[in-house]
Amino acid sequence: MQTHGETTRKEVSSTIPSGRALGKPTRARQWVIVFAVTLAIITYIDRVCISQAEGDIRHDLGLSKVQMGYVFSAFLLAYSLFEIPGGWLGDLIGPRKVLMRVVTMWSLFTAATGWAWNMISLVLFRLFFGMGEAGCFPNLTKAFTIWLPQRERVRAQGIMWLSARWGGAFTPLLVILVLEAMPWRWAFVLFGSIGVVWAVFFYRWFCDDPREHPSVNAAELELMEGSHENARGHGNVPWGKFLSSGTVWMLWLQYACMSYGWYFYVTWLPTYLREARGLALAQSPLALWLKDALQGWMSADLVEKILLGILAGFPLFFGGLGCFIAGILARHLVKLLGSTARVRRSVAIFGLVLAGIMIVLSSRLQSPTLAMLAMGAASFANDLVMPGAWGACMDVGGKYAGSLSGSMNMMGNFGGMFGPTTVPYILKFSGGDWSVAFWVFGAVYWVGALAWCFIDPVTPLDRGEA
Repeated sequence: MQTHGETTRKEVSSTIPSGRALGKPTRARQWVIVFAVTLAIITYIDRVCISQAEGDIRHDLGLSKVQMGYVFSAFLLAYSLFEIPGGWLGDLIGPRKVLMRVVTMWSLFTAATGWAWNMISLVLFRLFFGMGEAGCFPNLTKAFTIWLPQRERVRAQGIMWLSARWGGAFTPLLVILVLEAMPWRWAFVLFGSIGVVWAVFFYRWFCDDPREHPSVNAAELELMEGSHENARGHGNVPWGKFLSSGTVWMLWLQYACMSYGWYFYVTWLPTYLREARGLALAQSPLALWLKDALQGWMSADLVEKILLGILAGFPLFFGGLGCFIAGILARHLVKLLGSTARVRRSVAIFGLVLAGIMIVLSSRLQSPTLAMLAMGAASFANDLVMPGAWGACMDVGGKYAGSLSGSMNMMGNFGGMFGPTTVPYILKFSGGDWSVAFWVFGAVYWVGALAWCFIDPVTPLDRGEA
């Protein structure tokens, strides 16, 4: 791998054989998407696994639901606070160094979660885990702005978020099977080791400037349309422009509203299924079919756990479809509606309004299977917004995309932090009525839809800067 120094396009072209330089473009930039996809899966495995192990953790450490809510929120607090520093570092020193460090850090503290001995140690480990994961998506977004032409970025975001959601969707079932083979403490060690392997391979392959990469020819550089200009270090982030921009404030608000409802799926959903739907689930057609199909292979208790794992993965599975479909349809909708801004705004408003309707409906349906399908539809609608929101960060942020996306994710996760914390209190004051919490989720989604009415998701804040 070449030394990471300043290299001009002319210098790079001179080192490439003329046949290669003038021939078919290489496809090295696709490997950036591959690395983003695999890391997105790892992040969601590491953050979702704790919700499935929640019962074992509470039992072994003697924690109440309220205390476990604080544990869930500890991750979100640190994740929120360190989004901007993580994105800023990516703008300043490049995503290569930042991602290698933060992935290694959060992987170690994923493993450390299995070493917790009381609530305080568990909260501390989850805080450090959140600090590490905070640098992930802002720096992957930064890598996309460097390596991908503008027309490919939203599609890449859609593919990445599809992978993230599906990684989380299959994690409950994965954790159930792993917990059958080993104690929960060792399961966290296993999951933490995966990220370390990723960090090694990424650091060896990736360059902060595609012009420096030996696998990129001049023809591919032409396709990137000068995206490498976003690779320059930018320590002086225009926070004043961020704070004075109505678009930025509304981006922050809509993401906070999305996250408030969404984090229910990766924290309290397994508990909700056991407590509010457990008896009906045991008699549902899906449960009876699973018991018949797996009879003799495993115990009835394990079959029930597998059923819960499958249903707990519904929202993230459908959410991944929403990300993917929104990313793929973006170009076609632009041709139909004639404006990227109009497409992003329309899809986001439609998605958040529908998400609110479906999450409320899921609490009213008597059939647990239909209820989970409605919840899956809510997550699908929620995630229709994701590619457009992150695409807006890339276009509005420009060379400051890492910092802007970090700030949006920070504000979003501040909103998400309140979800796991408020649910136990809502249950306490409503006499255990889960539907009240779902009505709150729906109302917050509708506020997010309103915020999109005031967002310009395409005009760069740094327009006109040298």
